[in-house]
Amino acid sequence: MNLGMAELERVATFFRAFSEPTRLALLQELKSGPCSVGELVALLPTTQANVSKQLKILHDAGLIERRKEGTSVIYSVAEPVVMELCRIACDKLNREARPKKLQF
Repeated sequence: MNLGMAELERVATFFRAFSEPTRLALLQELKSGPCSVGELVALLPTTQANVSKQLKILHDAGLIERRKEGTSVIYSVAEPVVMELCRIACDKLNREARPKKLQF
């Protein structure tokens, strides 16, 4: 199956969403279940502005979903394949004998 340039750009955008450590940390936190922005800010060593920015990128890439609950926005992983891709990447890096085992 050959993809056209528009489809390849969509795939590239999807994978670019995984290319920033804070976004990976957000995904790792969301694997435990849905969280609000405030909860995620409390869990990560970064600012609310940065968490919101990274969540928007993940949402725009289709990796996470959001829903409104009162005055809060709740985020969750959109597809199980997101966590599977992270696990595959960690498995590959662990096979390269990194001193600290990575786990998603």
